[in-house]
Amino acid sequence: MENIKELKTLLAIPKDIVLTSHRNPDGDAIGSTLGLRHYLEQLGHTVRVAVPSEFPGFLGWMPGSDDIMVYDTSKEEVKEQLVKADLIFCLDFNSLERIDRMGEIISPLRCKKILIDHHLFPEPFADYVLSDTSASSTSELVHDFICLLDDEKLIDRQVAECLYTGILTDTGSFKYSTSPKVFRMVGDLLELGVDDTKIQDHVFNSLDEKHLRLIGHVLNNRMEVLPEFRTAIMCLTKLDYDMFDIQRGDTEGLVNYLLQMRDVVMAVFIHEQPTITKLSLRSKGKFSVQEIARKHFKGGGHKNASGGYSYIGLRPTVKKFKSILPDYKDALLNNEI
Repeated sequence: MENIKELKTLLAIPKDIVLTSHRNPDGDAIGSTLGLRHYLEQLGHTVRVAVPSEFPGFLGWMPGSDDIMVYDTSKEEVKEQLVKADLIFCLDFNSLERIDRMGEIISPLRCKKILIDHHLFPEPFADYVLSDTSASSTSELVHDFICLLDDEKLIDRQVAECLYTGILTDTGSFKYSTSPKVFRMVGDLLELGVDDTKIQDHVFNSLDEKHLRLIGHVLNNRMEVLPEFRTAIMCLTKLDYDMFDIQRGDTEGLVNYLLQMRDVVMAVFIHEQPTITKLSLRSKGKFSVQEIARKHFKGGGHKNASGGYSYIGLRPTVKKFKSILPDYKDALLNNEI
């Protein structure tokens, strides 16, 4: 990160700071923002976290989650906080488009903006940038950021719990995007008192009955396997959303079930939203879904985990996805898992 000394000087005086992350925030979005918040508050700053939309309920145990501002439900409050902020941190997204209308508010503001992110092709909207596409998560980069400021001693148990949750969720329980550095970092967080079993229970064992029934329904009635492409697809319709009263966060992790099949290299979850059809793509081994998301579905992400969307409806989107599979057949069939 360039100009770290200049940024450290800025942070030496208490300021009003807003931390924000992307729409449909996941474990890394919430973990990285809350972890950074607890660190900055130790420096004497007044810190608020604002996200475009609600986050999944299984993250509600995290310290500080109760007063996260949600733009969809508190537009004026969020705008007021952004306009008066001295600094705005943008975490876990690479473009102001990823935060929708909040991006339109932030873009013209004269305050300093800091980007901390691990996605490809960050847009040049921030004054300070910590970007590393090889990082497991933005939570890992927040840990790096605190260390760059020579403040490792301020990583207490609260900060550690939040950052651990972000790393845990974005690596799929340490299955993807890991490195020796990540495991050393996680070891340091555990030594600070992080209870791994408790966090695993909060994140992965907090389902209610409807979630289990939804999983059964999707796997039994909405799954299609295409062995000739080593690909599996699952879909959810608007009727499914009504039938199971699906709320934001309820479909988190569904696509990963498809990758449990031995010969499946690519999995895609396609589901209808009120105005768009969204796609979540996952893969094993060296096969990259990032190109498919970026080239065909206006999206992007990481090599093994990306997302996109279309405006043509569920069935046409499924048809379009299937139509591009022959272009990737050789890479899928030759992929080493």
